[in-house]
Amino acid sequence: MRILSALVIGLIFGVGIAISGMMNPAKVLNFFDLAQIWDGTWDPSLAFVMGGALAVTIPGYRLVFGRPAPVLENRFQLPDTRVIDRRLVLGSGVFGIGWGIAGFCPGGALPALGTGRIEPFLFVAALIGGLLIARVVQARSLPPRPKPAT
Repeated sequence: MRILSALVIGLIFGVGIAISGMMNPAKVLNFFDLAQIWDGTWDPSLAFVMGGALAVTIPGYRLVFGRPAPVLENRFQLPDTRVIDRRLVLGSGVFGIGWGIAGFCPGGALPALGTGRIEPFLFVAALIGGLLIARVVQARSLPPRPKPAT
């Protein structure tokens, strides 16, 4: 049942990304290029997509967390820390730089694989490579995250 629900949720997400045009890297990059505000070609649609996502997510979280447990799990899987550390800041920065360069984020690239174009495949391959490299670097250089106090 969990796999079926994940498939349905993923399909809904992918359709939303496709309808909004956010799997088109040019549309995303037109949002990030703020210099286009002055020549009238800036595309604010990504802000509206994010705002729409928040409008659904915020009340959704209120409903879900009002339950004692998720429908298909024994407990909620939540982060165990709220610490803003070097790993979080570096990871967020790399994510943002990659999104600004490629025009893809994982949420837009995965549905774009269905277009058959080479760019999303290259992005996903680079994403997987980056994840593997990050694991190696993290294991060798960064101290482990502190365990939360219980």
